[in-house]
Amino acid sequence: MTGVRRRTVLAAAGGTAIAGRAATGTAHARERPGPGEGPTAEPAPYESKVQALLGRMTVEEKLGQLQQLAWTGDTGPGGGQTAAAEKAARQGRLGSVLNIYGAKSTNALQRMAVEESRLGIPLVFGLDVIHGMWTTFPIPLAQAASFDPAVAERDAEVSAREARSNGVHWAFSPMMDVTHEPRWGRISEGSGEDPHLTAAFAAAKTRGYQGEDLSAKDRLAACAKHFVAYGGAEGGRDYNTVDVSEARLRNLYLGPFLAAVDAGVATVMASFNTISGVPAHGNRHTLTDILKEEWEFGGVVVSDYNGVQEMTVHGFAADHADAGRLALNAGVDMEMVSTTLADHGKRLLRGGAISAARLDDAVARVLRLKFRLGLFEHPYADEDAAIEEPTKESRAAARETAARTMVLLKNTPAGKGKAALLPLSPSVSSIAVVGPFADSTDLRGSWAGPWADAFAPVTVLDAVKDAAPKARVGHARGVDPAGEDTGGIAKAVAVARAAEVAVVVVGEASALSGEAAVRSDIGLPGQQEKLIAAIADTGTPFVVVQVSGRPLTMGGWLDSAPAVLQAWHPGIEGGNAIADVLFGTVNPGGKLPVSFPRSVGQIPLYYNHENTGRPYDPDNKYTSKYLDLADGPQFPFGHGLGYTTFDIGEPKLSVSRITADALRKGDTVEVAVAVRNTGDREGDEVVQVYLRDPVASLVQPVRRLCGFRRITLGAGESTTVRFRLGAEDLGFWTHDRDGTFTVEKGEIQIFAGDSSLAKGERVLTIT
Repeated sequence: MTGVRRRTVLAAAGGTAIAGRAATGTAHARERPGPGEGPTAEPAPYESKVQALLGRMTVEEKLGQLQQLAWTGDTGPGGGQTAAAEKAARQGRLGSVLNIYGAKSTNALQRMAVEESRLGIPLVFGLDVIHGMWTTFPIPLAQAASFDPAVAERDAEVSAREARSNGVHWAFSPMMDVTHEPRWGRISEGSGEDPHLTAAFAAAKTRGYQGEDLSAKDRLAACAKHFVAYGGAEGGRDYNTVDVSEARLRNLYLGPFLAAVDAGVATVMASFNTISGVPAHGNRHTLTDILKEEWEFGGVVVSDYNGVQEMTVHGFAADHADAGRLALNAGVDMEMVSTTLADHGKRLLRGGAISAARLDDAVARVLRLKFRLGLFEHPYADEDAAIEEPTKESRAAARETAARTMVLLKNTPAGKGKAALLPLSPSVSSIAVVGPFADSTDLRGSWAGPWADAFAPVTVLDAVKDAAPKARVGHARGVDPAGEDTGGIAKAVAVARAAEVAVVVVGEASALSGEAAVRSDIGLPGQQEKLIAAIADTGTPFVVVQVSGRPLTMGGWLDSAPAVLQAWHPGIEGGNAIADVLFGTVNPGGKLPVSFPRSVGQIPLYYNHENTGRPYDPDNKYTSKYLDLADGPQFPFGHGLGYTTFDIGEPKLSVSRITADALRKGDTVEVAVAVRNTGDREGDEVVQVYLRDPVASLVQPVRRLCGFRRITLGAGESTTVRFRLGAEDLGFWTHDRDGTFTVEKGEIQIFAGDSSLAKGERVLTIT
């Protein structure tokens, strides 16, 4: 694998260690860092300028470049806690500001840094642009459900254009925390439970934000977060402990970050959690040994909000000065909000606790980012060109992508002898649209940002009226989003009885997912299930549309509902996208990027688990199972229906045997999968390829995703989808802390199908 510069050793058991594992499932050479970004890279055109600036800077100015402060409020320079940022900018002792946006506001603060400080070094402005600026796209978890990385790339392109025009240079996104915890609110910000899928979306979103030229007026610096293993928080409680082996760290959590680094991500953010007892902000093994040395990442490592100072609360740092020392020496280059280095760095340097070389390295990384963004040449935003609202084109993109993210979980006949309930006919005479989110604009999801409040999403009720203009549409909320006020159920029942079909829109409010939004019970809040039961009792055919930022458990209502559509938090055009799917304008093709548990008591529940010595057997008490619950998830990873049917053939391999040495040298195995649309209309299918290594020196998952592709076929059409599997797909990382990846001899089972339960199988033998 040329281009990968990592440790290579001879593996045990006749296997072969390779230099690294690409998380996206196809053999490829790693791209080198951009000019001046890595230790072996050629000097960039601006490197001499970076070094010249370093030579002129005082220690205080250097430490200032490592400081990021938070802007409070959106009223412009001069208010409240922003005074500290203004003062530091004028003194040349500030590198970055977060939470400021708007061309006029950013320009005003930028002028203080550029025109009033001694060296005139510009500030870089960061913002939590997670799934849209003015134009809110579906939450990232929903985007992963599309199984189409182009969805994330499109979101990032629109977001970058809107944000950069408003003076923002840096998006704290994408989040690539693989997690097995649906209770964890931040599952909404990531791509679910699988590292291969997450890696593909991380790379795509990085490309979408950054493009080919960071200095372009429509591009942003991306930030890969949170480094690392944040998604493994115990109990799903935010900021909590993560205890992880080296093999699990590398095989599950690190791959998506490597994919982002390979895609050229400009920055990486440390995570709040401890990693096996060492806080991520003070973890030299992850931040320096792996990220900066093994992967040769040449960009900026930024702390999370107050994360450096919080090492004192963890019990890892003695005081704030010690926290600053630990963070800088571990590999943090910029400190967000807390001021341990700005306050104590000079004394630490004088006492030898931090080195001048490490300080200069961190400052140089920050300066290079600013040069790459073009801030020295063009520090100000064009106020006349600022985008201040969603455009017709951006709304169209949001609507199209939202429809691609929706997952049809269930679609059965509404009665004996009838066809499947969905899609609904636009000529239906009457429709009841009920539920706490039927007429709600709370569809944006977490981290939509206060800047988006001015542009309310399209409601499901309004969209249904537009989709069926001749229908009589009745509406009743039934219950409130918290499920506490049930006084409207009687009215909802009456509306449903009078209708030909009912659309019941339930779910969780946006505030119930995202950061610090952990739920111990992930069912529908309050008495929402009571509303569904009441609608079911009317006998009117109905579809349940579920909006949420995470998988939700489903009670007995699932059996009574003829159809269920998982719509996630779909963004500004969410209502229209839901209607597009309900009425068949769009044939749903999304798949679940995360398993849906039957009960919260099953968690953690994920498809790529290890086998036990006593796997599930319904007829044997002494096997791994629950006494009071059926085995497996309610809906498995990769599941999703549509309005047509597909036949996916068994995988065919280009070779049945290959040597480990040939794989190490870059040879691959082609997997060909025949697909045919057996239905009567055009539709999308996601062809999924999984593998299992049944005998290995470290127990391997029962299955792991190694390839996927979403395709569109007309009625009766067929095609063959091809994948290439290389060493990075067929091997695994060991527990060696220096990083050893091995491909072992033996049989590998290759599966192909439409979910993680794929049945088609072939065997590849590695000799």
